[in-house]
Amino acid sequence: MKKLKERWNITSNWQLTVILIVFALTGSSAAKFAAPMTDFVGVTREMGDFIYWLVRILIIFPIYQVLLVFMGWLLGEFNFFWAFEKKMLRRFGLGFLFK
Repeated sequence: MKKLKERWNITSNWQLTVILIVFALTGSSAAKFAAPMTDFVGVTREMGDFIYWLVRILIIFPIYQVLLVFMGWLLGEFNFFWAFEKKMLRRFGLGFLFK
């Protein structure tokens, strides 16, 4: 836990706990929202596992990005998650979105 606190530049165990809760809620929520969105675009498992999971992951990615910042804001850690989000998107080559 100490390494995470140092890496993320946070000081309290409470803040670390909130951040981990946000990650858990966001991942679960994004996966839950992906099912109806996959149905909405008409992709089913009958199309094959590769297509189904590829589309599902492509749907989950933007949902996760939005939910991460939103959940972080709800739980009082907006600044941490906004910085985290920008860093993550830069690594994916999408840093131009923040210029």
